[in-house]
Amino acid sequence: MSVLVTGGTGFIGSHTAIQLSQAGEDIVIIDNFSNSKPEVLGKLKTITGKEVRFYEGDIRDSAVLDKIFSENAIEAVIHFAGLKAVGESVEKPLEYYENNIGGTINLLEAMKRRGCKKMIFSSSATVYGNDNPVPFVEDMSTSAINPYGWTKVMIEHILESVCISDPEFSAILLRYFNPIGAHKSGLIGEDPQGIPNNLMPYIMKVAAGELPYLRVYGNDYDTVDGTGVRDFIHVVDLADGHVAALRYARSHTGVEAVNLGTGKGTSVLELVSAVEKVTGIKIPYEITGRRTGDIAICYADVTKAKELFGWEAKRDIDEMCEDSARWVLKNKIIL
Repeated sequence: MSVLVTGGTGFIGSHTAIQLSQAGEDIVIIDNFSNSKPEVLGKLKTITGKEVRFYEGDIRDSAVLDKIFSENAIEAVIHFAGLKAVGESVEKPLEYYENNIGGTINLLEAMKRRGCKKMIFSSSATVYGNDNPVPFVEDMSTSAINPYGWTKVMIEHILESVCISDPEFSAILLRYFNPIGAHKSGLIGEDPQGIPNNLMPYIMKVAAGELPYLRVYGNDYDTVDGTGVRDFIHVVDLADGHVAALRYARSHTGVEAVNLGTGKGTSVLELVSAVEKVTGIKIPYEITGRRTGDIAICYADVTKAKELFGWEAKRDIDEMCEDSARWVLKNKIIL
């Protein structure tokens, strides 16, 4: 039996593919390279020592999904594929709803045709919206402030409905916090196209001199240094969380929402300081006004992941920064 990984050449998908393979899982990947590169496949083979079964295609294409399910005994799906830029989702809401929600429905229909009843879904802490107190706990109400976030909320509801309609279905909704870091080999990591949307690659571009300074949005929050606080998690810890979730799904039915984070908050300037420490490079920054919709503090209650999966994050912020820097330096992406 095999595990289908959608979006398996992306940042989180590729790291999860490695951890799955090293845990003895047989994996199949589908990706359309909209936010990744084909050379990742060769790097996965180098790291795992195994050939990667790969299909280039879009999950909105029923024909390619039927081909995958007919040629492979797919037991479960780990679903990463989707558009993910918050700002772009505001500019192109219909594209985000059609791609993320439409693609997921198409995938679920293909699974139904083949009797595949296990899905691990790539959700997000963004589903907690702006009104819940920290730390975020899985039974809190969900909402969103942008189309990207709403696609996550809606897909969670769709999967809840599928589980109600089919008591044999298992859906694990993994709510990620802020993944950074890279594989220890330095062969794969985060490689955003254009100006990064996420903090760590933006910091690295400043370190490289590609951008003049880091924009820090607000320094008047009620936090340790006035800057926003987030729960940064090493991408390999996050990947290990998917392996643990898959094992849980094999022996349980129904829907479970589970946070994947460290349970600890790190401010923007604390992250900058950690990067400076491991690279020896000064990161210039400029304080600007707060961004609409940003919250002061965001971090997870991670009790449920430990109780259900026996999983917890192991790597600290310094290791996250070291691995990010190693990936960048080894591949000369920006440094």
